[in-house]
Amino acid sequence: MKLFILLFIFTAAVSFLQAQPVKDSARLFKLQAPAVFKAQFKTTQGYFVMEVYRAWSPKAADRIYQLLKTGYYNNIFIFRATAKYVQFGITDNKALNFFWDRHTITDEPVLQSNRDSIVSFASGSLNNRTAQLFINMQNNPLLDTLHFNGAAGFTPVGKIISGMETVRKFNTQYGDEITFHHQDSVYSKGNNYLIKNFPGLDKIIEVILTEE
Repeated sequence: MKLFILLFIFTAAVSFLQAQPVKDSARLFKLQAPAVFKAQFKTTQGYFVMEVYRAWSPKAADRIYQLLKTGYYNNIFIFRATAKYVQFGITDNKALNFFWDRHTITDEPVLQSNRDSIVSFASGSLNNRTAQLFINMQNNPLLDTLHFNGAAGFTPVGKIISGMETVRKFNTQYGDEITFHHQDSVYSKGNNYLIKNFPGLDKIIEVILTEE
């Protein structure tokens, strides 16, 4: 009986912690990003630093700021790494993944170009940006005006200001496979699905937000 009670308390505590971003969503969505802020990413290959500019894409900058404030990008895998892009932004928490998917942000004008080291939100259709980011690994100007499913272009929101040599080390053996064929499974089953089916992927261990 005591063991059952302890397990129940532990499970309840974990559920409570995981639910916090959802519970506090009203306050969370009111957070506005500074004009410029940085985030240091600790990964399995080393460190890189992303700098975000609210003037480039205010709604996107606010969303990244909100995600960073809740530790969203801690302990997640970099599930896409190719010669063109590095992409991440699916957590180990199913409820959290689908929570953010229900709270998309509307599209904004493309004010900067998708050049090497520039960061933009991934998107699948009109007004569909949620939590997934990609880093351009080369100059990709076609993304500035690409039309698909009603959307027009991928809007940059920041850039990698140091550590691109780290980003270029990420495991590329799976290419676009996970992005195009396994995202639903990753959303539902989390890190264990990737560990079992795609061993060797690099991971973001921790992200530290620096406000200016």
